[in-house]
Amino acid sequence: MALAGEFEIIARIFAPLAKESGALGLKDDAAVLTVTDDHQLVVTCDTLVSGVHFRPDDPAASIGYKALAVNLSDLTAKGAYGYAYTLSLALPSETEMDWLEGFAGGLAEVQELSGISLIGGDTTATSGPLTITITALGLVQHESAITRLGAKPGDRLYVGGTIGDSGLGLRLLEDASLAQTWELSKADVTYLTECYRRPPIGTVEALMVRNFAKASIDVSDGLAADLEKLCAVSHVGAEIEAGRVPFSAAARKALEAVPDLLEDLLTAGDDYVPVIAVSETSADLFESELEEHGADFTQIGVVTASDKIRILGEHGSELPLKNKGFTHF
Repeated sequence: MALAGEFEIIARIFAPLAKESGALGLKDDAAVLTVTDDHQLVVTCDTLVSGVHFRPDDPAASIGYKALAVNLSDLTAKGAYGYAYTLSLALPSETEMDWLEGFAGGLAEVQELSGISLIGGDTTATSGPLTITITALGLVQHESAITRLGAKPGDRLYVGGTIGDSGLGLRLLEDASLAQTWELSKADVTYLTECYRRPPIGTVEALMVRNFAKASIDVSDGLAADLEKLCAVSHVGAEIEAGRVPFSAAARKALEAVPDLLEDLLTAGDDYVPVIAVSETSADLFESELEEHGADFTQIGVVTASDKIRILGEHGSELPLKNKGFTHF
């Protein structure tokens, strides 16, 4: 029998093994375990494979940076701050020490920005591609972790950053001629490719998630796809206004040159920014706190009572999407 989709595999094969209530039925990106009367431990794990999650010729430092940053994105979406992490590497035989030193330098950059630190792991050889697995541990006050469950009709939906930059950056790395097609400057190209290689570290965003979100998820597979996952767990729908989705200046420039890029921006993934549901009664206070803390959240829509995700274009017409985001299988 051929492999099913990623989430069918999890639901059919592995979810029955998740007996601990903190595993959340494997329906979330992280487990939330009660370890003391005061704190919960948030546990998340991501594997990155060369040629799938990063380009083999990406700088070693950026690969280390990205490997740790994508795990911190899951913690941010839970409102947790990074505490410690383990690192497992499956290294091809041709890997050189200079590469490892650069890789470790990228990890060190993220540690400096976030306060997380390495506590152990494993290193082995492989005849296959370079494979990196990080398990990150975060802490949050007891019963303060934010999951995908909790969004209610009428809640406002916010995204903590810009959407689509990473996807454009990857395409530029694969085809440099697109810079001319999209009418981008060298600075625009550098910005977008760095977004792909170095996801944001959302320490301030984690605070806002923890204090205001009713439900949360990070955008790793695409805004539409990940929002659909949140809504499925919360048993709600959503309406997103495409005109309110925040795009960077570089992405807007590309979109003006090629309007058909809109679907790519909404579905490309690898943004690693949180999408959160905030109750309507808390929204005004949330928005006033954003300026005080320097957090970058933009309202993009609302939670609805339906079971559909609708992306609305001009004049309220629904934008059909050929696909909603990245899938592994």
